[in-house]
Amino acid sequence: MTERGTGVRVLSTRATRGVLEALVPGFTRSTGIAAAIDYGATNELMPRIAAGEAADLVLLSRAAMDRLVADGVVDPVSRTDIARSLVGVAVKAGAPHPDISTVDALVATLRAARAVALSKTGASGLHFARVLERLGIAQEMAAKTIVRDGFTAERAVSGEADLAVQQMSELLAVQGIELVGPLPDEVQEVSYFSGGILARAENPDGARALLAHLVAPEAKAALEASGLSAL
Repeated sequence: MTERGTGVRVLSTRATRGVLEALVPGFTRSTGIAAAIDYGATNELMPRIAAGEAADLVLLSRAAMDRLVADGVVDPVSRTDIARSLVGVAVKAGAPHPDISTVDALVATLRAARAVALSKTGASGLHFARVLERLGIAQEMAAKTIVRDGFTAERAVSGEADLAVQQMSELLAVQGIELVGPLPDEVQEVSYFSGGILARAENPDGARALLAHLVAPEAKAALEASGLSAL
C-alpha cells in the first residue's frame, strides 16, 4: 500500500487499464503522486471493496458506482463519469479480419471459428453469453467457447482462440492483437465507467487529483486511443 499522502491506491476495472497506463506516468511526473493500481473485473472488485480492502480511488462500471454511492462507500460528491465502451472482437495480429458487420455475418463468423474466448466474470462475457442464447447458437458454440478470467485477447495471441470478445478497451490493452471492430448495433451493449473516492480513503486529495486528470480535456486522445469514448 502507498504511504498516506504520498500516493494513491486504485482499484480499477480492466476496461480502463489502457488509459491509466497512458496517463498515470505523466500525472506522477507533474504532481509527484504515485499510483498503485490493482485491476480486475467489476464483479471481482466489488466484494473486495465490500470487505474493506484499502483503496483511495475506484474505477468501475457506472451501475456498480451507483451502488457504492447509495451504500455510503463512495463519497457522492466525488462520483465522476469517465467514459463509455463497446463490446468488440479481436484477432491475433496478422490474422484475417472476419466479417462481423451484421448479425448474420457475426453468426457465420462464430460458426466458422475454431474457438472463441470470452470473459468469465466481466460484463462483456456475461452479455455475449446472452447474445449467443438470443441468436440460438449457445449450445452449438459451447464446445468451442473458452471462458477465462482476465484479458480474452491473450487467448487469441497464444493461438488458443481464433476470436476474442471483450470490451474494446480491454482487447486493445493486449499486445499482438488487432481489433476487428464492435459488435453489430442489434447485439451491442454500451457500458459506462465511473470513478469515485472511497469514504475511507487515506489520500482523498491525491485521488481527487488523479480522477480530475482522467477527465481533463487533454485526456480525451488517450481515452480514444485506448478504445474508450470520452463523455
